[in-house]
Amino acid sequence: MDENVRTQLREQLDRARWEWLQPHHERGAVFLVDSMLDLVDVATRVAADDTVAVSHWLASRCLTRPTDEQVAVWEANRALSFSMLVVNPYILIQDAE
Repeated sequence: MDENVRTQLREQLDRARWEWLQPHHERGAVFLVDSMLDLVDVATRVAADDTVAVSHWLASRCLTRPTDEQVAVWEANRALSFSMLVVNPYILIQDAE
């Protein structure tokens, strides 16, 4: 894993409210990262095109597109905050704790 990429992503780690993320969700770019995973690690592996790790997370549902039910909850509380990283063309989000 490229430590320079990891360092850059760690520096870019940000918070975003759902209302800011919604347009990206509508174009299919938002992925929800399970809280048991490290967001920077996932982003680093996505950036490195680590298909083995990403496929495993997708299959185990640790990396998913938001469900309609989740989106409905988030839209009801539009100020809800997420940790987020951009790995073009994707936006990876995680519930902010």
